[in-house]
Amino acid sequence: MIFRCLTELFVPFATGGYDLNVMATLTAPIPQAAPITMADLLEQLGGIPPFRVRLRPPPGEATESDVLALHDHEHRLFELVDGVLVEKAMGYRESLLAMFIGELLNSFVRRANLGLVTGADGMMRLFPRNVRIPDVAFVAWHRIPGGRVPTAPIPDLTPDLAVEVLSKSNTAAEMARKRKECFAGGCSLVWQVDPDARNVSVFTSEENVVVLDENAQLNGGNLLPGFNLSVGEMFSQLDRKEP
Repeated sequence: MIFRCLTELFVPFATGGYDLNVMATLTAPIPQAAPITMADLLEQLGGIPPFRVRLRPPPGEATESDVLALHDHEHRLFELVDGVLVEKAMGYRESLLAMFIGELLNSFVRRANLGLVTGADGMMRLFPRNVRIPDVAFVAWHRIPGGRVPTAPIPDLTPDLAVEVLSKSNTAAEMARKRKECFAGGCSLVWQVDPDARNVSVFTSEENVVVLDENAQLNGGNLLPGFNLSVGEMFSQLDRKEP
């Protein structure tokens, strides 16, 4: 009976497939074999804990409409990964750091009108059946269709800069997959913020990374020249207390 339930759960994933007409022009960067068991699925998603995977609709059958419905009616954030709903890991500390970074980044970007900065519910369609939600993201105007704020709730966009603040349930493999997708879509810079280690990993490609400790300055590089942020000041937000 258990085998039958698992089979019924994952057959849609295996047989639903991609829309070949769409995927002929825009393909996901990580082709995956259809999972046979829950363990296979979790491994493909980066070894994440099972409580973050939603089983209704069945894995492989979820759509962007499901992402939006969960956001609107249950106030929960889910990313869409190969038709699988994966709840976005987030906590209070992570939100505090993301807000701090986002405020400074948005202020810098707005002054020079360089593009748009979004927060932890700014959904982006990186590829068909793939919706990601960086904790903070910057997209330059020249990469935004029409050079205007998109009206679609999930626009076709890849961030020029993606900021991810690590949560307890994030895994190294999950974050590596996210970075792979971002850089495949044209991203220039990824900041991975670790509240426990109190460091920031700056990726300029999948493989090129520099780790900054609290004594370092985080800067925008060639993408956002002139933007600087003290890593120590950023993490000091976690030590704030009532005067």
